[in-house]
Parts: sequence; structure tokens; C-alpha cells
Amino acid sequence: MYFTYYRYHMAAFFLGFLLDLLLGDPYGMPHPVRLIGKLIAGGEKRIRSLQPGRDGANGAGDKARANRRELLQGAGLAVFVLVCVTAFAFFLLALAYWLHPYAGLAAECVMTYQMLAVKSLKSESMKVYKCLKSGDMEKARLAVSMIVGRDTQCLGEEGVAKAAVETVAENTSDGVIAPMLYLAAGGPVLGFFYKAVNTMDSMIGYKNERYLYFGRAAAKLDDVLNYIPARVSAYLMILCCMPPDGQFCAKRAWEVYRRDRRNHQSPNSAQTESVCAGALGIRLAGDARYFGKVVRKPYIGDALRNVEYEDIRRANRLLYRTAWLCECLCLLGMAAFGLVLL
Repeated sequence: MYFTYYRYHMAAFFLGFLLDLLLGDPYGMPHPVRLIGKLIAGGEKRIRSLQPGRDGANGAGDKARANRRELLQGAGLAVFVLVCVTAFAFFLLALAYWLHPYAGLAAECVMTYQMLAVKSLKSESMKVYKCLKSGDMEKARLAVSMIVGRDTQCLGEEGVAKAAVETVAENTSDGVIAPMLYLAAGGPVLGFFYKAVNTMDSMIGYKNERYLYFGRAAAKLDDVLNYIPARVSAYLMILCCMPPDGQFCAKRAWEVYRRDRRNHQSPNSAQTESVCAGALGIRLAGDARYFGKVVRKPYIGDALRNVEYEDIRRANRLLYRTAWLCECLCLLGMAAFGLVLL
């Protein structure tokens, strides 16, 4: 009996991936990540209203107490969001399978599709590509501001292209491979759990005055959940550089990865960025401006040539290759596990 439902899980895993490749994230369509975002924002507002902020804190003792309070508030928000999201995913899926196995299959398929971001990542980054190709820098800066957190008003053509390439490279792990691995291991319930953590990190995981303490629990949890997927993503990307088509250099990708994979404050972000930089023979990262302040960052990769808008297209090719390779390997692993259930 369990093997029968496991077959539905495998089918939904594959069909959800295909739906993502075909549909992406249609505008106007309700998406769980947006609902999770509203839950996080509402929860933060409610929790902060229960206790006074740090503005009135005077002296080292008051500030230390304010810091501890914010740590606890942020941890409380993380627990609240994760319980709500995971419970919703579990009961929705359980209800669908209770109604009918095909209803469960359909629900799991849609939930799997909504956790992946292959096409939407490509579509948003290619908007930047098209603006750069047409020479419209204002629209290019606006388009890239939709997918990066840094200030983009003063970026030139190379800076805009580099920001888009970095986003594709980093989100190959965060938006595609990591959720895919969690979906394969635990279905939509574990996939929603991961997505809730990742969304919290993107909203409150900043190291600024407002979120340095409040967002620390979310940021650390995101680091833990992405630790293995980021490294799996990097190795898969290196494997995808091997076909001798002249676009990517697997040897250079491996060398830069080994050298620069730790060139980031996050233990995970430079994993896939270093592979992409090496594969393309370009230099990524470096100093960037956030909220009007320059943040010093080490470089990733070697500037064998300048970053150009065509690199956005190349990064997306590497994204798709990596996604397909991971999907196939996950299906093989799931099939092997399914045989154990027989």
C-alpha cells in the first residue's frame, strides 16, 4: 500500500518539475511564497508590537537586554511560521490523498511545482539580458533590482550583467536544487518547510540594525538547511560543465571552486557562484552597495575577460543543465528506495 502512494510521490515529483519548466510563476496567480511572506510580515509586526523596541534602550545593560529580547522574538517568529506552514502543507496533502489518490497526486504535483523556480529565475534574469542587449540601461537597472538586494541605480552595463549572473548562480542552489532535494526526501511537507526558512532569511536575515538580532535565528537555520544542498549544487554544476561544447570550462570551474568557495560571509553563497565564475572565466562578487552603504566583499573568480550580457544567457544554460541532472539523479534515488519498499 505504501509503495503505491510512493509511486504517486515519484510521479508528482517529475510532473511538478515539468510544470515549473512550462509555466514558471504566472503573474496574478496566488503563490505559497507570497502567502508565507505575508505571514512573516504580519507575524513580525505583531511580535514587535508586544514589546518596546531598542530605541529607548540606554546604556550597555539595556542594549544587551534589548538584543536578547530581539533574539527570542525572532526565534519565536521562526517557530510560529514553520509550524503554520508545515501543518498547512501536511493537512492539505493528507486531505487530498484521503479524498482520492488521484486528488493527492494532483495536489502534490501542484505543490511541488510551486516550490521550484527554474523558469521564473530564467525569465526574470533574461529580462535584464534583453534590456542590456537593446541598450536600455534604465530598464536594465530596474529589471535587475527586481532580483537582487543591492542598490542598482549607479550600476553600469557590466555591473548589471554581473549582478544578474550572480543571482542565477546563487539561486541555482537556493531556488532549485535545495528545494528539489527536500521535495525528493520528504515531499511537499519538507519542501514547504525549507521554503518557509528560505523566505524568512530573504526577508529578515539581514545584518543591519533592524534585523541583526531579530533575524539571526532565521539566517542561521537557512545556513544549516542549505549547507549540504549548496555543495551538492556546486558539484552538479561542475559535472554539467564537462560536455565539450566550448561554453564552459570544467577544469577552471573546479579550480576556482576549490579556491574561492569560502569567499563570502555566508558559508553557502559562494559555492555555486565560484563554479559559475570559473566556468565562464569571469570575476564575480566584490564590493556592493546596500541601502546606501558600501559593503566590502572579496572577489570570486578571475577576470580573464569582462562580464557581458551574454553571460546571463550562459548562466541560465548552466542552471537548466544542473536542474535536469539533479532531477534525474533524484528520480533514480527515489526509484532505488521504492524497490526497498516492495
